[in-house]
Amino acid sequence: MRVLAALSGGVDSAVAAARAVEAGHDVTAVHMALSSSPQSCRMGARGCCSLEDSVDAARAAETLGIPYYVWDLAEEFEETVINDFVEQYQLGRTPNPCVRCNEFVKFRELAERAKALGFDAVCTGHYARVEEGPNGKQLLRARDLLKDQSYVLAVMGEEELDRVILPLGDVTSKTAVREEAEARGLGVSNKPDSYDICFIPDGDTQGFLRARLGENTGNIVDPDGNVLGTHRGYFEYTVGQRKGLGIDRPAEDGKPRYVLETRPSTNEVVVGSATLLSIDTVRANELTWLATDDQGEVLTEISQEMGTDDDQCLYAQMRAHGRAIPVVGLEKTTETVKIRLGEMVRGIAAGQSLVIYRGNRVLAHAVIEFARREGEWK
Repeated sequence: MRVLAALSGGVDSAVAAARAVEAGHDVTAVHMALSSSPQSCRMGARGCCSLEDSVDAARAAETLGIPYYVWDLAEEFEETVINDFVEQYQLGRTPNPCVRCNEFVKFRELAERAKALGFDAVCTGHYARVEEGPNGKQLLRARDLLKDQSYVLAVMGEEELDRVILPLGDVTSKTAVREEAEARGLGVSNKPDSYDICFIPDGDTQGFLRARLGENTGNIVDPDGNVLGTHRGYFEYTVGQRKGLGIDRPAEDGKPRYVLETRPSTNEVVVGSATLLSIDTVRANELTWLATDDQGEVLTEISQEMGTDDDQCLYAQMRAHGRAIPVVGLEKTTETVKIRLGEMVRGIAAGQSLVIYRGNRVLAHAVIEFARREGEWK
């Protein structure tokens, strides 16, 4: 099989490509250059897309003896990921740029180009599994749940699922991957992981948004509308945030305040007690349902002993490394889904990804529109 392997320059993609070669595939490597100024895209372990990464990717390809190319996708990345990130914050939402990148760049753009060039599949170093089920391919959590990335891959469509190879889905730990990289002489075994938002390498998201959107002073208010302080831009805040609120006046009960919502129409940030963050009902749109043979039927009884590997139970995950929460109610149309959770969850924001699982199998992905306590729907 002709396979196009995405080499980021890190240890995971290098080992994934090596496994694809070892499996007997005809592998060609490609490095996706996502930044127009790559020399500024790495600070310590932060970020990716640096010149160092492209050099490391080329070295890994040379070690493996496979062809290597660099694709300049900076324009596509700017348009579909960075611009969307800014626009979503401007709308008062909390986007997940990694999901967006995987949807439009690392899979859709990569898969379309691979297909046009005659490749049968693409190979990446993501930690998740694609396995053949009774009714076709299934996307599953990785064996190593601490590294599992099925959450950010759930946005893939059925066609992409049929044309992707994920060789690291069965590994037991990142340590095992590093040891394998060293044994293969790939030269990236001790390279640190990238983290945070790759296009904000200094980690200052507020400063990045302020530079793009400017300052827009407004009020910080409590749920009753009482003014507690001011802010420099509602887009610098996200639901659940506790630090950096800049409020001198303490709450009446002396407990911390948290961001409950941002209101672009009035340029306000609403803060309140932690109890007001707790929700049990979520509505989401832009629904992608991956499992054609499982339409999300919910168990009538949920046992407290059920773990996330119970293949009968329905679960919802709303953060990349968040806990899977049992789902006790689900209603959906072709584009939207509404779920009721089996327990209260705090700090869920519009714009975040909702991923629905049956045990460890991914059923669907949607973008959260809003979250409430049951009975509070407007």
